Amino acid sequence: MEWAAVWSSRSSDSQRAVSAAARASALSLCSQAACLKTLADWGITDELADDVVLSANELVTNAVAHCRVTCAEVRVTLVIREPYLFLEVHDPDRGRLPQLHDRGPDAEGGRGLTLVGLLAHGWGHGQLRHTKCVWARFTLPEGSHAPAGS
Repeated sequence: MEWAAVWSSRSSDSQRAVSAAARASALSLCSQAACLKTLADWGITDELADDVVLSANELVTNAVAHCRVTCAEVRVTLVIREPYLFLEVHDPDRGRLPQLHDRGPDAEGGRGLTLVGLLAHGWGHGQLRHTKCVWARFTLPEGSHAPAGS
C-alpha cells in the first residue's frame, strides 16, 4: 500500500519581480509547514520528521533557485512505501539536474545536496515527461506503520 500527501505552489507573474531567494524562502516556509503537518498526521514527529523537513527545505530551495522556467510550479510529495518514506520535489526544468559540489569552508552555499545525503538514506533524481523529480529516501523506524485512513 502507498500513502501520499501532495502540495504545490506556482510563481505568479507578480512574483517575478521578487528575488529568487525571497521566493525560495517563502515556498520553503510553506512546504515546511505542510510537511510538518502531514508527518504529524502520520504519527512521525521525532528526529525523522526534522530530517525530512530540513531536506524538503533544501530541495525546494534548490528547485526555486535553479529553475529557469517562468511561473514554474514546484510540487512536493511525501510518500510512504514501507519500509521507506520518500520526499519528492518536482519542478519543470528538466534540463538542469542536481549536482553535488565540493565547496570550500568559506563558500556561502552549495551544500544542500550534501546535507540531504547525510540526513537521508539515499537520494537521487529522475526526469519525467514534463518535470524532473529530486527525491530523498528515509527509512521508517522499526515498528512504525503506515497511517490509517490516509
